[in-house]
Amino acid sequence: MTFAVFVLIVGLGAARAEAESMQGHAAGIPDSSSIVGPISERAQTEVPVVSQQRWPSPVMDRERRLFTLVDVLEYRPRTGGDGSNSDYRWDVEGWYGGDYNRLWFKSEGQQDTAFKADYDVDFQLLYGRFLWKHYDIQVGGRMETQSFRGGNVARGMGVIGLQGIVPYYYEFESSLFIDQGGAVSARLSYTKDFLLTQRLILQGRFQTNVAIQRVEEFTTGSGLNNLEFGARLRYEIHRKFAPYMGLSFDRSFGETARLVRQQGGDSSQIRFVVGVRMWF
Repeated sequence: MTFAVFVLIVGLGAARAEAESMQGHAAGIPDSSSIVGPISERAQTEVPVVSQQRWPSPVMDRERRLFTLVDVLEYRPRTGGDGSNSDYRWDVEGWYGGDYNRLWFKSEGQQDTAFKADYDVDFQLLYGRFLWKHYDIQVGGRMETQSFRGGNVARGMGVIGLQGIVPYYYEFESSLFIDQGGAVSARLSYTKDFLLTQRLILQGRFQTNVAIQRVEEFTTGSGLNNLEFGARLRYEIHRKFAPYMGLSFDRSFGETARLVRQQGGDSSQIRFVVGVRMWF
């Protein structure tokens, strides 16, 4: 009796296995005995291969863009003292191009009745080439003009510059200028943003100018010309638009200071400033 029950159970199990196998074949599922090699290799051969010509570029470094930064656009109200009036100043730069080659444009100017007594404006047009990470080398031309007591002087200069970001996120800009008469001068500037909150930002600014030769008509002496330190506190209403207020300290040295005093200017001054910073 026991043996008969055992045979019956084995027979039922075999019949059930055969039925499941037939159902699998009907559904198109291959039997495990027909699978040759690992399943991962079979799956790889079944994945459709897309032609490399249809793959997107892994790095979007060929696009052309236009960027403009109005870093300084400010009004400096009169603070008292002889010859001091309300003045203004701007510092604008931008570029058009891609990640490797760019056409740069820069303009910086001011009306400063307490320092050089009239207008001082320059414009630069430069070719910029990506040099290495965070640095661009720039070459091109610069036009500078000054007006004083109804007279105008202008000169053209060649420019060689290096611009980028040094460790601790200090943005720097260095330029060497050579005018048509062979006079050599240079400019170095640094800026640094300190985030007090996500929208309230304190910007520190430093700039200095030096010259090899004396160019009296441009109120420039040989040696160290001036040092400027500034602190501007801005509030970013929008990331692209931020009004600010701050202080700017400017002092000239040596022959430059003497030329400024001869023209009735102040070789050392502290100015309160209000303005707006924006980019697009």
